[in-house]
Amino acid sequence: MTISKGDKLPEATLVQMGDEGPAPVALSDKTKGRKVVVFAVPGAFTPTCHSAHVPSFLRTKSQFDDKGVDEIICISVNDPFVMKAWGDATGATAAGITMLSDPQSAFTKAIGMDFDAPPAGLVGRSKRYAMLVEDGTVSVLNQEESPGVCEVSGGEALLAAM
Repeated sequence: MTISKGDKLPEATLVQMGDEGPAPVALSDKTKGRKVVVFAVPGAFTPTCHSAHVPSFLRTKSQFDDKGVDEIICISVNDPFVMKAWGDATGATAAGITMLSDPQSAFTKAIGMDFDAPPAGLVGRSKRYAMLVEDGTVSVLNQEESPGVCEVSGGEALLAAM
């Protein structure tokens, strides 16, 4: 079952690269009592993710701050080393966007957002989406029909839906 507006996020442990190496992050700790944007991409460094999706949140970060968003989180089914490198390469980390790894796709599968595209080398990956989560509950969910497109899941579209 795919997550929907009004649903509570499932318990999930993601991974973030810290100063001491990979560290577990309970998603519920990030969302409890907070207003958080979560967006997911099929893969770090892939064309649309790298040139459109992350940049859309870099452009709009201050507008999300103005709307009371406590944190913007990017999730991908990649290892935490790749997510750190990607956050550094895009400027996302420096801008204050949290880069989290879902290495076994556990969270992605739990919310029904997993897909496979073997010809592109993408297996067990996340569909492209963006959501506003308030106190652990999805209040806005924008999901792309195609993983190669970033229209409804971009920063500007999510802001417009809020």
